[in-house]
Amino acid sequence: MNNTNRSILLQASEMPDKWYNIAADLGGKMLPPLHPGTLKPIDGASMSALFPDELIKQEMSGERFISIPDAVKELYSMFRPSPLYRAVNLEKMLGTPAKIYYKYEGVSPAGSHKTNTAIPQAYYNKMEGVKKIATETGAGQWGSALSFACNHFGIDLQVFMVKVSYDQKPYRKMLMNLWNGKVLASPSNTTQAGRDILAKYPDSPGSLGIAISEAIEMAVSDPKTKYSLGSVLNHVLLHQTIIGLEAEKQFEKAGDYPDIVIGCLGGGSNFAGISFPFVRHNLDGKKKTRFIAVEPSSCPKLTKGLFRYDFGDVAGMTPLLPMYTLGHEFIPPGIHAGGLRYHGASPLVSALVQEGIVEAQAIDQLECFEAGLKFAQAEGILPAPETSHAIASTIREALKAKAENTPKTILFNLSGHGYFDMYAYQQYLDGKLTNFVFDDSSLVEIENQTHPIELAFR
Repeated sequence: MNNTNRSILLQASEMPDKWYNIAADLGGKMLPPLHPGTLKPIDGASMSALFPDELIKQEMSGERFISIPDAVKELYSMFRPSPLYRAVNLEKMLGTPAKIYYKYEGVSPAGSHKTNTAIPQAYYNKMEGVKKIATETGAGQWGSALSFACNHFGIDLQVFMVKVSYDQKPYRKMLMNLWNGKVLASPSNTTQAGRDILAKYPDSPGSLGIAISEAIEMAVSDPKTKYSLGSVLNHVLLHQTIIGLEAEKQFEKAGDYPDIVIGCLGGGSNFAGISFPFVRHNLDGKKKTRFIAVEPSSCPKLTKGLFRYDFGDVAGMTPLLPMYTLGHEFIPPGIHAGGLRYHGASPLVSALVQEGIVEAQAIDQLECFEAGLKFAQAEGILPAPETSHAIASTIREALKAKAENTPKTILFNLSGHGYFDMYAYQQYLDGKLTNFVFDDSSLVEIENQTHPIELAFR
């Protein structure tokens, strides 16, 4: 194989000018979000305290394709289109007949895919005259991306960063500060939600659910502040589809098409971004690609959680969403893949799992770090701990293809680099990391949480 086949690139003029909205192709299979007080479907007006009007329209849109504003495309052009690489050295290391491709999102200013939605979210807030945004972040990729975008559009930003990641990843906090983002460890004493948690659990490591509660509380208490979310919601997943839309064009250039598409899953934006444009060809019956969403075995909402309406935050301030969940009060262990430490999966991904279109896998932390190290040694890029979950699943599938002597084409999303995660890799190399065992008995607690509405798809 010659070197020119290792990278499949697009010209700037080939960058997609629309996002793909998979909700248009799921139709009546989607259940609506519910108002936490009335338990009736919410409307746009009930979300206006949190989001600008254009994002609310996108959240509820039934249009299949939504145009990307020129100002967003201009900022995207700093790093998009992103490259699609063939992992030739990894294939050789594994001795597999499988062809392995990865879409590399670590080229963005913040080093991850999160910038794809941070830019349009900041833009739409700017267009509505918003002066300040409050948000949460786990490992820091989302906080970094939104800090970059808000700095560009002149919007103040307050980030509530999950405490365990705040302590583990000081350089992510520094990057946010360099882009004028203000960062607090969550739970904090700044909000009532944070104070309530600290009163009950003084040594709480925090969780995305807690950080979301704090950010929402700040937004609803100040009419000049809006809230921004980096995953889970429909409009967030919509913006990320530029990843898969570009990958489609790149596979056309390569004369290939994926048999398997893999992405790690915390809330769902990374997995959705790489997979949804390909999923639509399964939905219309033209393809039979497998889709694998990979989560930590310590936070296995898709593989062990329950499908029901649940809150997106600990304090119960968000709308009730139909999703796979471990319960909104679940606090995941402090694994280093902080971006995957979330109790629920997005309604769109949950719908696809319910329909049997998407498979779910849960993988232990140590296997993921081993996979990340192998990838770095073979391909020269150190992956973020989150992405190492997708790599671990890719290696499993490649070795399966080897055992069966069946050539497969595998695509995974390398959603971010791991150069701010060196401490985590050092812990792994020093033998100080462990696997966390999920306590199945914790699922019983969901039965006693507010609004435990069991669901089945229509």
